[in-house]
Amino acid sequence: MTAVLKSVNRVLLAIVGLVLVVAGGSVLAVGLGVKPPSWWIYDSRHDVLLTEARRTRWRDEGWWWPVVIAVLAVLVLLALWWLVSVLRRRRLAEVLVDTGDGEGALLRGRALEAVLADEATGLDGVERAQVRLTGRRRAPTSRVRLLLASHLDPGAALDHLTTHALAHARDSANLGSLPTEVRLKGVKHRAERVS
Repeated sequence: MTAVLKSVNRVLLAIVGLVLVVAGGSVLAVGLGVKPPSWWIYDSRHDVLLTEARRTRWRDEGWWWPVVIAVLAVLVLLALWWLVSVLRRRRLAEVLVDTGDGEGALLRGRALEAVLADEATGLDGVERAQVRLTGRRRAPTSRVRLLLASHLDPGAALDHLTTHALAHARDSANLGSLPTEVRLKGVKHRAERVS
């Protein structure tokens, strides 16, 4: 999930959860005999949430049912979009390797990610490497994040990644290309004392 989808997901879950907790808690409190405020939607434990007059108020209007159906359809579509975006797997589970005999073999995506990360951290000064494979089984792409020490030249780290780690991954999986997005970040360190 991207950062935007993660934050939208968390905000929507928090709002839905808050509404459900407040509504359920208020119904429980009034049901147990707590006197609600004067502006609340029902007054006592024997009161109904929607009276018959409120439920049938606009039923005879010509615009009522199309609006209700349209609003419910939009809510269902938004809920389905949300569910699909949460359940969709963004990480590539396996890569199809062409073995040359017409059959092919499957390589676990996490195994290739681990090997890429290990080779990327092989250069002195690369503190940590995170690799994520995305795309399709026949045409994977990768996202690499490197955490670099302050003494390491970013160009050298990028050169090592492309000529060693990515080249080995491309060759071992028999891929024509492995498009990669690389993000480099420096390790935060305390200021050095200058005398």
